[in-house]
Amino acid sequence: MAEPAVTTAPDGRVRCAWATSAPEYVAYHDDEWGVPLHGVAALFERLSLEGFQSGLSWLVILRKRPAFRAAFAGFDPAAVARFTDSDVARLLGDAGIVRNRSKIEATVHNARVVLDLGTPLDELLWSFAPDPQRHPRPATIDAVPATTPESTAMAKELKRRGLRFVGPTTCYALMQAAGLVDDHIAECWRAARADR
Repeated sequence: MAEPAVTTAPDGRVRCAWATSAPEYVAYHDDEWGVPLHGVAALFERLSLEGFQSGLSWLVILRKRPAFRAAFAGFDPAAVARFTDSDVARLLGDAGIVRNRSKIEATVHNARVVLDLGTPLDELLWSFAPDPQRHPRPATIDAVPATTPESTAMAKELKRRGLRFVGPTTCYALMQAAGLVDDHIAECWRAARADR
């Protein structure tokens, strides 16, 4: 039996089915996912959290997001770029975040790369946003891709510039999270609002 594309929630709203299993998902779905996001710190946060999410549930990351923000100086790339080995050790002892050395070190490394890009992170990431007319709204869960040519190209360019934990799947999740694409299922109330 196929997974339902949408679910009607107790509040009467029809939402993408993935978004109804926890209050954090409902809020994230309704207020953030697919909404265009700009700003270097905001996009660096999303890029970093998508890297931390790799291999984990996004719900784990959402629940830990306040602790991540505190641990990583609000994801200000200039502040994170100054982190030292002692900061990495501190973060490895912080139970409020995902304590994965490779991901922590990648976040610090990526902050340094972001400061040295020569192009604002905002401008670089948004250069990979597909034409909305050529990216149709999905009608089913199965129609939502894990990667696209644009996310593959983004991953290739970010890796070329030295960033880590930026594969095509992570980049597509970032594109969805930051509104470079809007993959709300056609029947979802958010899709109807966006299409007006």
